[in-house]
Amino acid sequence: MQRTLKTFSVNTIDDFKNNLLSWSQQFKTIVWLDSNKYHQRYSNFDCALAVDEFTSIKTDYYNAFNMLKEYQTTTKDYLFGYITYDVKNDVENLTSSNFDGLDFADLYFFQPKKLIFVRENSVEFHYLKMVDDEIDDDFKAILKIKKLKEQQSSSEIKIKLKIHKDEYHKKVTNVLEHIHRGDIYEANFCQEFYAENSSINPLEVYKHLNQISEPPFASFLKVEHLYALCASPERYLKKEGAKIISQPIKGTAKRLVSEIDDKQIAKNLIRDEKERAENVMIVDLVRNDLSKSAKKGSVKVEELCKVYSFKQVHQMISTVVSKINTTETHPVDVIKDTFPMGSMTGAPKVSAMKIIEKLEETKRGLYSGTIGYFTPNNDFDFNVIIRSILYNEDKKYISYSVGGAITAKSIPEKEYEECLLKAKAMKYVLLNSK
Repeated sequence: MQRTLKTFSVNTIDDFKNNLLSWSQQFKTIVWLDSNKYHQRYSNFDCALAVDEFTSIKTDYYNAFNMLKEYQTTTKDYLFGYITYDVKNDVENLTSSNFDGLDFADLYFFQPKKLIFVRENSVEFHYLKMVDDEIDDDFKAILKIKKLKEQQSSSEIKIKLKIHKDEYHKKVTNVLEHIHRGDIYEANFCQEFYAENSSINPLEVYKHLNQISEPPFASFLKVEHLYALCASPERYLKKEGAKIISQPIKGTAKRLVSEIDDKQIAKNLIRDEKERAENVMIVDLVRNDLSKSAKKGSVKVEELCKVYSFKQVHQMISTVVSKINTTETHPVDVIKDTFPMGSMTGAPKVSAMKIIEKLEETKRGLYSGTIGYFTPNNDFDFNVIIRSILYNEDKKYISYSVGGAITAKSIPEKEYEECLLKAKAMKYVLLNSK
């Protein structure tokens, strides 16, 4: 389907981006993706906004990938949306029966009527089914938008834990027993922090979270009364022509105020045997996942255990790539072959997923799933939903989850401390945003 394209040049691009996100709030469906100009390879735009669904698909996990495949094939247009972690049940013989306080559909994608890309000082409008002068009118409206009236939180937010410290220690010890028995090598064990009967202003909370993290895979998702406010540093999977790129994160260290100490802690992370072992195990898993759709001999590790620095933390990231035969391999099949992302499961993957399902108290849902998009020429790019606040406005339920990789060398106390470090930004934002 043809889109009308119009490009404008904007001098004050940061102000324009702020206005654009505020302007988007009038729509029931929003996907906003922001790279925060983080210096990275494989970046297509500074930010993108998709709003106002023309067509869409919403389904539970049963046969979800086949339905997405059919939708993507027939639409041949830009599609934006998400896949929850629980779509693992479509890939393997698995179940999810833990508590879910959020109620996101398992899979949702839409074809936006209005799509806007920002690249440096250039703003591109790609509109479907537009009326005369609609792009010009919208551009003028975005430039003039007034700051939205801030909705105050209805009450003080009281954050609670689904798993308390002693119970967390017991559960991690249980994972370690599985590792020592040889059932698994590694498991990503997660816990939920939540607040009930609480209201937030999703836009203000997202802006605050993004501002203190400035990650390369930030996203603001709204589907009616459901929100994901995502400050993710991690790419799950990207397709560029015949090339597939996966960038799993394993290994975390906090940032320090002193520049000398901060550089030292980053160097210590590179040399940390446990953190490197975590990362290498997941790289092996990703190589195996990519090989299912790759041309023989094309799976390569471009970067192994490279430390990248973000505002809150240092992270150890590896980059694994492959080549596919684009005439024989459907883009959705590449996702299905690698889903869920290895950095959020463990190894071997299926055994790890069964164990963590039994030990975790909460259904993961959107957390550790993915938000992203397909292009009309069958490319795609998806993040990993971590460092994110999820919100059901109708139920007044706020949730954020964190996890860590448990390996043979894990110490429960240190794993708990790492979880609190990862949760710090979300907790701070919820307790300090308007």
